[in-house]
This record gives sequence, structure tokens and C-alpha cells, in this order.
Amino acid sequence: MKRIGVLTSGGDAPGMNAAIRAVVRKAIYHDIEVYGIKYGYQGLMEGNIEKMEIGSVGDIIHRGGTIIYSARSEEFKTDAGQEKGIEQLKKFGIEGLIIIGGDGSFRGAQKLTEKGYPCIGIPGTIDNDIAGTDFTIGFDTALNTIIEAIDKVRDTATSHKRTYIIEVMGRDAGDLALWAGLADGAESILIPEVKDEFDEVIERLKRGHERGKKHSIIVLAEGVGSGFDYGKRIEETSDLETRVTVLGYIQRGGSPTASDRVLASRLGGYAVDLLRKGEAGRMVGIQNNKLVNHDILEILAQPHTIDKDMYQLSKELSI
Repeated sequence: MKRIGVLTSGGDAPGMNAAIRAVVRKAIYHDIEVYGIKYGYQGLMEGNIEKMEIGSVGDIIHRGGTIIYSARSEEFKTDAGQEKGIEQLKKFGIEGLIIIGGDGSFRGAQKLTEKGYPCIGIPGTIDNDIAGTDFTIGFDTALNTIIEAIDKVRDTATSHKRTYIIEVMGRDAGDLALWAGLADGAESILIPEVKDEFDEVIERLKRGHERGKKHSIIVLAEGVGSGFDYGKRIEETSDLETRVTVLGYIQRGGSPTASDRVLASRLGGYAVDLLRKGEAGRMVGIQNNKLVNHDILEILAQPHTIDKDMYQLSKELSI
């Protein structure tokens, strides 16, 4: 294989640039040309493709976002859209692709693989909701952003006798909320994977209030519902004054942590190695600090799960 492409798709995640850098430089080291496909699958269909050199990825390892941009594309989910993309791959002589993104991105990668264009997927999403890997690129950075925000909210919380709800990202996955809540000593952690009874939440808040606790922190994943609705319900039920902070897209930005930079670099280099060996339709990941790869179809068929022991520990520590 002498010419490959790289694209980022779906939501951006800190560390994607480090992965792009690793792909480009590892490929060039092995005399493989690399083409950057801008704006994901939409850019692929439109032929928004440029050759990348060593200097193209200089001074980007510390930057958040993605220098080749990202986009979502409904059209590429169709056979006609995929054929448009394949025509562009033929035009540029691209023999294989490395796709950085989440499960939606991997579905596109699998379709291209089935149509004769080998693809390797790299998991890049702050939600950490991809099976087959302990961590996804961007999760650690987003987690630290949340922890920093909660620490600052706690400073204000100590000055007022209030309950504070922190709404974080996680429409279908609660890893960010669970890890941040445990790291910051939250009284309650509300995630989509576990039904936490509202009465239990109120009981924990009242128990803390009765023993003289001045404030309480609740971390809520967006998939559970609106933080404002939950806060209103708490006030109506318990008479505890409640404030809500929605962190929103601040969680997706920022310079990646050392952990994310190293993870992205390792996965990017490994993805190139797999293409060089003739592998296709695989996703790279890390498990027990070892690089692994799995069949994309098998990964897509596996539901996301949380660490139930960690969730139970968070409840035991919030007595």
C-alpha cells in the first residue's frame, strides 16, 4: 500500500490532532503517501482532499479539535453517497483509509471495507462509549475539564447552603459523569445505564443536610434528562435551594492531556501498521495498556457498559 487517506468524523475530541500526526508521520516513515480528507465523509464525497507532508502536522500535537475538520453526513449512509466517496478515492489513487471517530464513523468505515477499500478505525470520542477499548481518545481530557469545573463550583458551593447539579455530556453513556462524580466526591451520580431512584437521591441530600453538610454536588449525564428539570424537582420535593450548571461544549475543547496525546499517538501508529499488513475492517484500541484490534462489526454489535463496581463504590462513599 503506497497511498492512504485519513479523516475525522462526527464530534471532535481532544487528541484527534495527535492521532492525525501519528498517522501521517508513521506512514511517511514507511514511504507511504498520506492524503487528508477534510470535513469527514462529506468532504470525501466532495473530493475535499489534500496531500499531507511531515510539516502538515507540525506543532499540532497540543491542539484540541481536528485540523482536517469534521462533519456529519446523512448522504454517506446511502449506497449512492458511498459510491461518490469511492469515486474520489479512485481519483486520488487512495488505497486505504484510517477513520478517527465514534460508532457512526465506524459504520461508514465498514461499508467502505465491504466495497473493497480497507479501513482501520481509531476510537475518538469524549464519551468513552466504544466497546473493545478501555479508553477512547478525548475521554481523559474531557474528564479533567469537568473535574476542574466542579472544583470551581464547589468553591462557590462552600459559601452558600445549596445543592448544585452539574450536567455533563453523555447522551447514551455515563462514563464522564461516573468518573467525574467519583473523582469529585459527588453525593449522587445520575447516568443513563442505571436507574437511580429519585427518593434515594433526596434521602442522601437530607442525610447530609442533617449532619451539618453545607452543600451537595450532583453530577447528571445529559441522557438522564435536563439538569434544570431535575433541580426544580429537588426544590419542590425537599425545599433545598438548588443551582444548575450545564457544561455543554466546553467539555469537547482544550489542549489534550498527556494521557490522550500518548494514547492517540500509539493508536495512530498502530493503525498504519495494520494497513501495511493488509488488515481491513478493524478497530484499534487499548486494553490493560496493550494495543489491540477487533473486527469493527463485532465492536458495533456490542453494547456499551459501565463499571458497575465503580458505580457501587460511588454510592458507598456518598453516605
